[in-house]
Amino acid sequence: MAAQPSSTDAAHASNASVPTPERVLNFGDALALWFSLGVGLLVMQVGAYLRPGLSLPQATGAIVLGSILGAGLLAWVAGIGSRHGLSSSALIGRTLGQRFAVLPVAVNVLQLLGWTAFELVVMRDGTRTIVDHVFGVRAAWVPVLATLAWGALLLVLASGRMIGLVRRLVSRAAMPLIVASLLWLSYQFGLKAWQQGIAALWARPGDGSMSLLAAVDLVVAMPVSWLPLVADYARYGRHAGATARGTWIGYAAANIWCYGLGVLVISVSPADIDMLSTLLLAQGGLIALGFILVDEVDNAYGDVHSGAVSSNFLHNRWSIRRAGMTLVVLATAAALALPMHALEPFLLTLSSVFVPLFGVVIAQLAPGLPPHSNWRWGPMLVWLLGIAVFQAGTVWWPSWGSALPSLAFTLIAAGALRWREAARSG
Repeated sequence: MAAQPSSTDAAHASNASVPTPERVLNFGDALALWFSLGVGLLVMQVGAYLRPGLSLPQATGAIVLGSILGAGLLAWVAGIGSRHGLSSSALIGRTLGQRFAVLPVAVNVLQLLGWTAFELVVMRDGTRTIVDHVFGVRAAWVPVLATLAWGALLLVLASGRMIGLVRRLVSRAAMPLIVASLLWLSYQFGLKAWQQGIAALWARPGDGSMSLLAAVDLVVAMPVSWLPLVADYARYGRHAGATARGTWIGYAAANIWCYGLGVLVISVSPADIDMLSTLLLAQGGLIALGFILVDEVDNAYGDVHSGAVSSNFLHNRWSIRRAGMTLVVLATAAALALPMHALEPFLLTLSSVFVPLFGVVIAQLAPGLPPHSNWRWGPMLVWLLGIAVFQAGTVWWPSWGSALPSLAFTLIAAGALRWREAARSG
């Protein structure tokens, strides 16, 4: 993947609506893009966190429910962005007011920098595992060189164009390879489950260290992490309905598949071996892991592109290309020292900010765009209260989860505000 369409680099970066002739992505493009962005080693590793806390039936239920809900939120925002041709930053600005929107957009830039670094860490660790397995080299310079190499590739992509590569590379070339890799790994580990006894694995109880709703929170966290990005691509969608459907189906399918594969792999593997090594030791695992590792690049680029768009919203003197390349350099530096153990808290912290934020965005913008304003005090207050509801859930009702109560609160409260505004203006 790569950066902007044919217009000038900053023309559509912040508040400008994309002209209708440049909205060229169709249902298939949206489906392929979001299926590709939903696939990743990171998703499988997060899926593995559901075990041994949950049984396989419980984990399956949490994965399906969380994926449908999380991808549905993505699709809802994608439809709004496509309908109006606006970026995620512009949608936030229309919801909270242009001045106040600087705060969540700045948080978004920081979280996208963090996500890019995490993606580079995943690619680094995958490369290190492959080099160790194939060449038997475990030198300290391997992860450093791998991080720099993946960062350099990302830097090259950050100077390119997005639309053409989505339609040619992701839709036509990458998609079949990704699906084939997932099918092969699913077959290999499904065969192991069959050999160990599927009925016994299915009946094995969880240890109770994670509740079902807390697991749904963790599953929802992955698609929710894309909420601040989705409109940056959906604004180039030809039809809002087709863009929303493609986003929903593509991401939900990938999320269910990868979370489920992560649970399957961890369930049939020895406790003393990490997931990357387990994937690699499967028959044909080297090729499959290689394809998935390469696919991880577009996830990292997705973060970079949207981080650059958000940066342009904050400081429009920086072009998308310049901002994107700067983010790549910073993320590469962070990835050189970043461990993986902080991933789960990182995901849940992001959810506490962006689940309530986009509950407000959806409720305020689904009926139509409100007038331009620098400060919209009502939606601002609802968002902040939504964060408080999310954080309260982690303390007072942890077994019930936090994302769903926070989302319900912001949808209802922000929807009531929008109805009252419409009644007054009518």
